Amino acid sequence: MRAIILGTAGHVDHGKTSFIRALTGMDCDRLKEEKERGITIELGFASVDLPGGQRLGIVDVPGHEKFVRNMVAGAAGMDLVAFIVAADEGIMPQTEEHFEICRLLGVRDGIIVVTKKDLVEPDWLEMVEEELREFFADSFLAAAPVLTVDSISGEGMDAVRSALAAKVAALPRQDEFGPFRLPVDRVFSMKGFGTIITGTALSGRIETGADLTFYPGGLTAKIRGMQVHGQEEKLVEAGHRTAINLQGVEKEQINRGDMAASPGAMVASGIFDVELQVLASATKPLKHRSQVRVHVGTREITGRVSLLQADALAPGEQGYAQLILQHKAAAWPGDRFVVRSYSPAATIGGGRLLSIAPRKRKRLSEADCAKAAQALAVYAGEEQEAIVLQLLEESGLHGLDIVQLAARSGNYGKRLQRLLQHPISTGAVVVVDSDTQRMLAASVTRLVQERILAALAAFHRRNPLKNGMGREELRSQIRPAVDARLLMHQLSVLGKKGEVVQEGGEVRLSGHVVRLQVDEAAMEQKLEGIYLKAGLTPPNLKDALALFPDVPEKQSLQMLELLTARGVLVRVNDSLLFHRNVLDTMQEQLVAVLKEQGEIDTPAFKDLTGLTRKFSIPLLEYFDRIKLTLRIGDKRVLRKT
Repeated sequence: MRAIILGTAGHVDHGKTSFIRALTGMDCDRLKEEKERGITIELGFASVDLPGGQRLGIVDVPGHEKFVRNMVAGAAGMDLVAFIVAADEGIMPQTEEHFEICRLLGVRDGIIVVTKKDLVEPDWLEMVEEELREFFADSFLAAAPVLTVDSISGEGMDAVRSALAAKVAALPRQDEFGPFRLPVDRVFSMKGFGTIITGTALSGRIETGADLTFYPGGLTAKIRGMQVHGQEEKLVEAGHRTAINLQGVEKEQINRGDMAASPGAMVASGIFDVELQVLASATKPLKHRSQVRVHVGTREITGRVSLLQADALAPGEQGYAQLILQHKAAAWPGDRFVVRSYSPAATIGGGRLLSIAPRKRKRLSEADCAKAAQALAVYAGEEQEAIVLQLLEESGLHGLDIVQLAARSGNYGKRLQRLLQHPISTGAVVVVDSDTQRMLAASVTRLVQERILAALAAFHRRNPLKNGMGREELRSQIRPAVDARLLMHQLSVLGKKGEVVQEGGEVRLSGHVVRLQVDEAAMEQKLEGIYLKAGLTPPNLKDALALFPDVPEKQSLQMLELLTARGVLVRVNDSLLFHRNVLDTMQEQLVAVLKEQGEIDTPAFKDLTGLTRKFSIPLLEYFDRIKLTLRIGDKRVLRKT
């Protein structure tokens, strides 16, 4: 079952680290500067065994406004929050900002802890509790217990442990799902061990010896060892606070904010479709194209907000948008994010990622905006089949293979297979490559079919004497371009529907028949007669065309191609064609000689046919090419079948 993580939140110097020390016996301030200044700068980690036997992982976050980015990184994996407020100061600026960040990141439950109770009188303490009840009203902490503690003496800590045990027991139990994901919040090296990363596992499970890929860079490393709360573990699951020792990678190759995940589990992207909420406490509207700091997972990236429904979102408003980032990040749809103003840095909003690698959406007209909003409304919904169809439709002719579809939809394994059963069985999704399970939306394949039929119809109009169009030539006429596998799949579909016919390497509309005009029929008869009469010494292509000076060269060439397509003439090389009857007779003579004599060389073939090298060499090479004969040195033998 998924492990549970408790995070702290609250204003600087309100006693978060002291509270954790009293609760767990562990000091989360490990840096010299933290101990000297008495404030938390980096994330700290601890654990506690609760009365019910559940081990709770704890993340201690900094409270100072300069380190809010570190606080956001720590909050990324929280299940519960211990909201800390000092009795002698009450609600302060970072109290409000941390609370907003927790809401934006989707934290759903926790406890409220009033520290430093020994510094105030009972009446004052009661007033602070009332203030907190009012502040947290109508929020996810509205029903949370308010617990007063003295972290120095330990007074109130038993009540805290009991309250946390009750909260943990009430949380829904979820199995680990999907590939392993861990946003890196710390990277360091240790003598004798090498590179070590830490973070809170968001999903899945992983074992020692497995590979981890670091997104967005794509670097892959092997896991040498893992620890959870200081203990060696062979298996790590979602929710575990984990330290991972890596093999074959330097500390400088990994960055805080990278996403460590199972290979192929993530897509790195510089654009996200999002559902964006501007805080009611924001001091001004968020304008289209505003430069912001985007926090997703443990990563902070500068970017711009492209609003899709308005030119600005007022405080308290919500809308669809795209985040256009300066650098790529890796996330799953459904992950939460926080937006802070660029300068001065302050939390102004956040929300939920809807689509993690979309194309850049246009805002050129009201129709563009409406189309974009309609697409994002699908991604914001709960209908996973509709989301999959939308992803495939927007992927166009490229489609998505099963690995890409999993990473973009956040559905994996059997869950994704079950999800695809209905749309595939009804034809809404088309599998065009069974090896990679590459899929396209049916609406896209219908468009490809329409363009194939249109290209063939245009070809037949331009070339009425040609039986069909070469497959590669057909592919070159379709825009946007399609790959060879998709073309073959769609030709097969059209063939089964009786709309096209494939003959050899050519394709034609099923209704296309070469119909010759009277003069064309006469030309056909004359050409056939010329080649039949010429026997083994036919005219070359140039001379054959010269026999019809009043006919356009293109038409004469098409007539020769028609005779070739019908099997009347056989093309031996670029300039020589022979009548099929003549060539068949020659072939029979050659086979008889080879069966009798076993071999033949060029002079003997010339004697047999009475031909010069001009005709004999091309004929011998033709018989080699059709695998009738096999050349061994200067001689030919009959190829064994």
